[in-house]
Amino acid sequence: MILVTGAAGKTGHAVIDALARTGRPVRAWLRRHEQAQNLKVADTIVGDLEDAGLWREACVGVDAIYLICPNMYTREIEVGKLALQAAERAGIGRFVYHSVLHPQTEEMPHHWQKLRVEEELFRSCLPFTVLQPCAYMQNVLAYREQIATTGQFSVPYSIQARFALVDLADVAWTAAKVLTESCHAGAIYELAGPENLSSEEIAQALANQLRRPVSAVQMPLESWEKSASASGMPGETIEALAAMFRYYDRIGLIGNGNVLGWLLGRRPTSLFEFAARAFSS
Repeated sequence: MILVTGAAGKTGHAVIDALARTGRPVRAWLRRHEQAQNLKVADTIVGDLEDAGLWREACVGVDAIYLICPNMYTREIEVGKLALQAAERAGIGRFVYHSVLHPQTEEMPHHWQKLRVEEELFRSCLPFTVLQPCAYMQNVLAYREQIATTGQFSVPYSIQARFALVDLADVAWTAAKVLTESCHAGAIYELAGPENLSSEEIAQALANQLRRPVSAVQMPLESWEKSASASGMPGETIEALAAMFRYYDRIGLIGNGNVLGWLLGRRPTSLFEFAARAFSS
């Protein structure tokens, strides 16, 4: 039995789909009961990730845990500690933590929190594996309507800054692999695609696939913050994302696809290949 937290999110959902192909049973941790409707999982646990009693219940009969917190979660350190305590008490044989590329970056608060959880892993007695994915290629799909109406790919940081991107399908396949194989204990794997691209290059890749001009545009960070606030985004989330965008503006976030290629046994999916698949309909 494999416990997957954050099961209703896009990453958790993708990991569960990948695990389904291995035939291993999955227990999905959900925030709300209605989220189970979109998952092909019979075994669920529902509630708050900060509930210590639920963690004890969730670990009963479990052989492996995939810990992923909601995006930009402000109490990830607390959840990580609870998960590790419960896993140690239950004698879990495999603990896989979904971290992030370059968690050492203190200027990005949510990256720094994930590094603190990694430190707790080192202190534990558990056989662990850490996955450090970069931003998903799927994130560009959020710009589909903007591109259709304005022809622009608008971001709140320098359009020359370079980034690694990764296909979520590659990440999910890798997660299923390390959750079901016994040779990954103690490993920390950076998961990046084969390219480091600027927003200008991303826009061009989208333009080539859509067969229409797409231009990359840098919007003022202040404009993004106002828009995010008007949408109802929590202030602490806006603050964390704004810090990330300031870092992106100066440095970007590059990676290397060699490790993911080794794990996959093939070259990681490129943005061109992803766009061809995503926009084919």
